[in-house]
Amino acid sequence: MKRIQTLLVLTLGAAAHCAGAATVPTVAPSAAINPLSVHVLNLQDGLPSANVSVTLEQRVGDGWTLLGEGVTNAQGRIPALFPAGVAMVRGTYRVTFKTGKWFAEHKSPTFFPEIPVIFTADGSVPHYHVPLLLSPYGYSTYRGN
Repeated sequence: MKRIQTLLVLTLGAAAHCAGAATVPTVAPSAAINPLSVHVLNLQDGLPSANVSVTLEQRVGDGWTLLGEGVTNAQGRIPALFPAGVAMVRGTYRVTFKTGKWFAEHKSPTFFPEIPVIFTADGSVPHYHVPLLLSPYGYSTYRGN
């Protein structure tokens, strides 16, 4: 009987907690989450593409300003490409994947020495994710999460 009462209290407490959480908006502090990540997957073998160099730029007037750069990790990801401690403002950004060097290192020809992905950050979400599905003669990208 004691176990049933304990389970009932835990269950009702969790339900009350979840119900209360639904009414309180939660906003992640901007310092806690980097606003931009990228991921590269090789469609030829279905594996992540490690060691792909990536740059991030922001459109300023008629030109581009370099904000950051990185290299994909063993999972093909750069989890925090945006500069730390800087807020992402609404605007147009360009992520450029330097794929030519990566393909050369893997002794594979390619038609795309680099792949620029230009997108607009409209401020509707706190985090943008730009995945790249890559093959020597084609690629695809989309707005990830």
